[in-house]
Amino acid sequence: MNRRELFAALAATAIAGDALAVAEPSTVMGSKVFDWNSLTEKPTATGSVRVVCDTPTATLENLEIHISTLKPGMMSHPPHKHPNEELIIVREGTVETLSNGAWIRVGPGSVIFNGSNQLHGFRNVGAEPAIYHVINFKTAATPAA
Repeated sequence: MNRRELFAALAATAIAGDALAVAEPSTVMGSKVFDWNSLTEKPTATGSVRVVCDTPTATLENLEIHISTLKPGMMSHPPHKHPNEELIIVREGTVETLSNGAWIRVGPGSVIFNGSNQLHGFRNVGAEPAIYHVINFKTAATPAA
């Protein structure tokens, strides 16, 4: 094998290696425990947020979980919609959620499901901070944004 053939073989090997690296699936999250005390609380304009994860899993293209604290009288953001589906679990406080065109008041232990591309909103109507867990998931069936 001459120099030119050796160089061509090395270049082909490097290109093939790059193609394999691109084709590898993303690292997926397996079973994991997230300790409340290890989650960093970051201030926001309306309260604070603790990011739990934002990653693919074995069955989801993406799983995003965060825990928000919403100050009394505040709205997390204006009513909106997005392609992914979302669960909200109220941990503390009294909130109202916009669901199917109506504002509904709920408290601790309540579970809210926001369907794909359906208008929804969330506001703290109590006198104390509201703490709630948000679970967003995206699958192959999730519509494009």
